Amino acid sequence: MTHEGTPARRARAHRPRLSLFMRVFLTNATVLVIATALLALTPATVSSPASVGELSVLLGGVAALLVVNLLLMRRTFAPMNRVGDLMGRFDPLQPGPRLPVEGLDSEILDLTEAFNDMAERLELERRQSAGRALEAQERERHRLAQELHDEIGQSLTGLLLLLESAARTASDDVRDRLQEARQAARSGLEDLRRIVQQLRPEALDELGLQSALVALCERISEQSGVRVVRRFEPDVPPLDEDRELVLYRVAQESLTNVVRHAEATRAELRLECLPDAVRLRVQDDGRGLVGSDFAGSSGIRGMRERALLVNGNLSIGPGEASGVEVTLDVPLPPNGVP
Repeated sequence: MTHEGTPARRARAHRPRLSLFMRVFLTNATVLVIATALLALTPATVSSPASVGELSVLLGGVAALLVVNLLLMRRTFAPMNRVGDLMGRFDPLQPGPRLPVEGLDSEILDLTEAFNDMAERLELERRQSAGRALEAQERERHRLAQELHDEIGQSLTGLLLLLESAARTASDDVRDRLQEARQAARSGLEDLRRIVQQLRPEALDELGLQSALVALCERISEQSGVRVVRRFEPDVPPLDEDRELVLYRVAQESLTNVVRHAEATRAELRLECLPDAVRLRVQDDGRGLVGSDFAGSSGIRGMRERALLVNGNLSIGPGEASGVEVTLDVPLPPNGVP
């Protein structure tokens, strides 16, 4: 991150202007001068004790002065209110707009620029830390997948071959038990392959994003009974490895949430082309957002961190008719080069 624009903004905005203290002072001084002028230049008098008419005039004047003071002070402090509002909504996992710095008093300008710089630093640091964590996570996933495939997978395959060989020469009673053992070993091998696929999708490395998403949808449908419909627009532009991995992991987490929480019978996965981005949409027909299922969820937080890693925009909300819709917009690589 650079701050090259900050000195220029400061030089442009730091033209001679009244400080916030002087503006507040002059606002109140103006109100007092107006009140004094009205008393001095108008024929209004106050007797002792004051009559009802005189009290009415006094109260009306005080009310008018308070309204004028309120309007002037609100205009003076409006930029600070905007700063406070954006500070309350700021989320480093959801990059947002910055505060404008044009036409501000020096104190508010300093506060606004300090907040904008702080927001940029936090988002950059969050992106870098998330990138390091996710990179380490993917390396560990790859290592585990490789070890499971090479060691446990080979052991289970060897066990199946031994059981098949023993079954050919065994008696009928023993053969039946060996068949049960073979079935258990085969089931364990299938579970192992499913876990390996979840840890590191081979199709993503070898065939690309769309093939990996097809395999993911088919596997989710087969394992859960939820019908997953996929719709890919033609001519989806090529993406680099990081962007493809983010899109795949968000799709995987979204469909996993559908299976675990949504009580849905159907889900739809879309891959769409935008002028400057690729959009992933996952929608289900389930029960919709239920607070404890999603608020603060580690899976949702992980999706936000992945989106931040590639400057993506992730949104999660109710679907058009029912259920939940997850939308991720991933910007295209610079100059279209993956």
